[in-house]
Amino acid sequence: MRQIVPLPAFKDNYIWVMHDGRHALVVDPGDAAPVTDFIAQHGLTLAAVLITHHHADHIGGLRALAPSCPVYGPARDTVAGVTHPVREPDQIRIDELGITFRVLDVPGHTREHIAYLAPGILFCGDTLFSAGCGRIFDGTPEELFRSLNTLAALPDDTQVYCTHEYTLANLAFAQAAEPDNPARDRWRDECAERRRRGQPTLPSTIGREKAVNPFLRPQSASVSATLAERLDQPPADALAAFTALRAWKNNF
Repeated sequence: MRQIVPLPAFKDNYIWVMHDGRHALVVDPGDAAPVTDFIAQHGLTLAAVLITHHHADHIGGLRALAPSCPVYGPARDTVAGVTHPVREPDQIRIDELGITFRVLDVPGHTREHIAYLAPGILFCGDTLFSAGCGRIFDGTPEELFRSLNTLAALPDDTQVYCTHEYTLANLAFAQAAEPDNPARDRWRDECAERRRRGQPTLPSTIGREKAVNPFLRPQSASVSATLAERLDQPPADALAAFTALRAWKNNF
């Protein structure tokens, strides 16, 4: 039976490991040490590595891990160590774990960012966070807006495995952006309790994010009212509202 385990790395990263007790798949290994320790401790064989984008905290461990297995990464970028460049609508079959992923192009955080989708499972890197989304580096607001809409259209029960423990900070911004959201308040309280216990707040789900994440609901009544007051006029459309939210979050 497959399990998905978060390995903490750096200050707030998670390296996700999917394994069945024999073989392992690793997502965005910014640091090799937590991965090699986990694999040795559990007697696993590394079957594949999935890379979502080129930032150092997502690829820093590749040099140590890459020689042992296939490494999948964005075809529109050049990431040292990637052996299998992929893009939408490519599919990846990991025979050792009996699972197939569909590649999604989700630019915005970076221009070449990709995500990996299997039934009920989304490895989305830094595109979507719980109650937030990635900062825009070399992508554009339009790209990130479209990417988030793509992810929001996935089934509600899809588990969202993003790569940073940003949830409580994102929820603080979400409260400022959308003061009237009881579902968000319940999720905030649950996440605060999880962190008090030393537990991760992830994975989330697409259904939950559509209920609590202001970046997936920029035209909700409460967000619209907040932005109209902040901007002295209502945003012209959903993209304008999203762009204003992302700019605000950059300096929140």
